Amino acid sequence: MRSKEKALLVAELAKAKLAEDVVILDMRKVSSITDFFVIASASSTKRCQSIAENIESGLSEKNKSVSRIEGYQEGLWVLVDAYEVVAHIFHVDIRKFYNLEGLWGDALRIKLCHKKKKTLSKKTSKRK
Repeated sequence: MRSKEKALLVAELAKAKLAEDVVILDMRKVSSITDFFVIASASSTKRCQSIAENIESGLSEKNKSVSRIEGYQEGLWVLVDAYEVVAHIFHVDIRKFYNLEGLWGDALRIKLCHKKKKTLSKKTSKRK
C-alpha cells in the first residue's frame, strides 16, 4: 500500500466514526516528518478516542501498524503515528487554536471523494 492510499484509508476510517472536516495534507515537499497528515475534528473527547481506535484497528486489519498514539487519555488532540501517515484528531476548539492547515499552508491538499447518499425514488402510481 502506497502512502497516499494509506492516507485515504485513514481519512475514510476517521469519517466512518463521524469525524468532521477531514483534510489530507501532502507533506512530501514541505517536510521530512511524514508523507501525509490527515486532520480531522470531533465534537467530543470520546469521539476523538473512538476515531483513533478505528484508525488503529482498520490499519491493523490491512496488516499496517501504528507506531504510537499520543494524547488518547485527554482526547483533545489525539495523534496517531502510522509512519508515513500521521493522523491528528482534534476536539473542534483545539483544532481552531492550533490551525495546522494554516501552519502547513504550503502543503498540497488531497481531495476526498464524497460518497453520494442514495436517494429513494418515489414511484408514482396513477389511480383509475
